[in-house]
Formats: sequence, C-alpha cells, structure tokens
Amino acid sequence: MDAQYFLSIANQTMWVLALASAPILIPVLVSGLIVGMVQAATSINEATLSFVPKLIVVAVSILIFGSLILGLLSDFTISIFERIPDLVK
Repeated sequence: MDAQYFLSIANQTMWVLALASAPILIPVLVSGLIVGMVQAATSINEATLSFVPKLIVVAVSILIFGSLILGLLSDFTISIFERIPDLVK
C-alpha cells in the first residue's frame, strides 16, 4: 500500500466528519450569535440565557438531522470495512 491510499482515507474521513457535524454546529453558531447580540443590546449577562437556547437548538437539530447523520456515518463505516481486504493483499 502506498501513502496515497491512506491519505485518501484520511481525506474522506475529514470530509465525513465535516458533513456530520455541520448540521448541528451551524445552527448553534447562528443561535449563539443572535443571543449574544441580544445580550449585548440589553446588557443582560446571564449565563443560562446563552446556554438554554443553544441546548434547544442542538436538540432540534439532532431530531431533524439525526437520521441523516447516522446514515452518513454508517455508510462510511461500511465502506471502511469493505476496504479491509485491500489492506491485507
């Protein structure tokens, strides 16, 4: 096996990681930005005010995108296991 084979697996792994985390991280980032702007405008510095909306957004994102993320991760895992015979040769 050459190094290019392992680099392609690493590249695919990073791409799957980005695709799996983006549907949760992007809405949390947007909600945190909105809550931060509201806190700055109203001078309310309450820690739970920024934590609870993010927690709700994470829960909703997992409910909406959870099956898609699980499908992506399971397809990737199956493809990795299918490559094992190539490593033995």
